[in-house]
Amino acid sequence: MGPPLLRLQGVSTGYGDIAALRNVSAEVRSGELVCIIGSNGAGKTTLLRTVSGLLRPRSGQIWFGERNITSLAPHRIVELGISQVPQGREIFGSLTVRENLMLGAYLRHRKREWAGIQTDLDFVFHLFPVLKERERQRAGTLSGGQQQMLAIGRSLMSKPRLLLLDEPSLGLAPLFVKEIFNHVTRLHQQGMTVLLVEQNARIALSVADRAYVLQTGEVRMEGPARELMEDPEIKRFYLGSQSGGQT
Repeated sequence: MGPPLLRLQGVSTGYGDIAALRNVSAEVRSGELVCIIGSNGAGKTTLLRTVSGLLRPRSGQIWFGERNITSLAPHRIVELGISQVPQGREIFGSLTVRENLMLGAYLRHRKREWAGIQTDLDFVFHLFPVLKERERQRAGTLSGGQQQMLAIGRSLMSKPRLLLLDEPSLGLAPLFVKEIFNHVTRLHQQGMTVLLVEQNARIALSVADRAYVLQTGEVRMEGPARELMEDPEIKRFYLGSQSGGQT
């Protein structure tokens, strides 16, 4: 794998008086798929929101390449190449599939990157053919799995160097979960760097290169995903039945 693309150094943050992350240090190397697993309330979604600039760290630093992004606004972080697929998808149901995708490229529209936008739109339609078939359809009428594909496609339209995925299996039938993770694997194989937060630890560890385990806002374990899958503690607490939820 390449050099560190994303580095969190002693990051702590929270909501009001509640500490959600405590002195978290982690990294994602260029070309890696790294997953964050943990129970509900462990701080997984908070970690992604902090990387995206939606929450400000109370202490610590976040680096993207050689750039300190700790205090940058969310739109500046997107410009630098980090895009998040939010938990719950958060598509615009009254807009068409195509309009949702084009919103993902809004910063590129300002720069008039018309050729690049079209190239990436073609890539998204190639990755998710069902979106091409339904590009004029209102997004709110899509199935849950199709909406998740749309949310991922919308993030890809910003041409990210790092894709943040927050609970992509949440609320989906098992068949759609398998399909979504097949797409995530394809993106990774094509060189996309991915930081994945996922309640379903079994499937997350099966696709990831490395993993971090969060417990009550702290990193308790880390290592190669395959090794963690064989760890007795991981098997006991995380590899039973999985269910989604807000973290």
